[in-house]
Amino acid sequence: MQNNDISYDLCLASASPRREALLKQIGLDCLKYPVDLDESVLPGESAPSYVMRLAEQKALAGQKRSGTDLPVLGSDTSVVFNGKILGKPRDRRQAVDMLMQLSGKTHQVMTGVAVCQHNRVRSIISVTDVSFRALSEAECHAYCDTGEPFDKAGGYGIQGLAAVFVRSVSGSYSNVVGLPLFETADLLKQFGIRVLEPS
Repeated sequence: MQNNDISYDLCLASASPRREALLKQIGLDCLKYPVDLDESVLPGESAPSYVMRLAEQKALAGQKRSGTDLPVLGSDTSVVFNGKILGKPRDRRQAVDMLMQLSGKTHQVMTGVAVCQHNRVRSIISVTDVSFRALSEAECHAYCDTGEPFDKAGGYGIQGLAAVFVRSVSGSYSNVVGLPLFETADLLKQFGIRVLEPS
């Protein structure tokens, strides 16, 4: 183990402050090594396959980049509506279009989580149903004025002002924020990282 690994529980292959905060919420400190990958959807690739592939690629790239002996966690979250993946909006027009697609409807938030250590890789997927109330274009533009939509899949952050759009959540709330904590803790247990359990 490298000296700079000693005070950390795992390595996070992401720059996301939301994922780091969620890991801290369950008492885990992470060494951060963000990776930059091509996140294009492959021809014919389903949303579950896409998030799992990216999560595994991020974990493996983070391990290679960091050179750490720690378990490395990679994750990818996508908003999926009618089977279509809604990524991060490029501009205001696309953000408003995404939000109006979700208006009054139920969509899925899918997160793939992968952990790798040396030659071992394990991964899981979490799916949450999120129902929006009906939105007006004026509300969507007002939300865009806050700047919140532009770095978030589907153009919204449930932990921010967009909470007022959400009628109901069926499944993991933390998954919608960016990391399903129940599934992640269960996955990390396979690598010797235990939360609220005797060592």
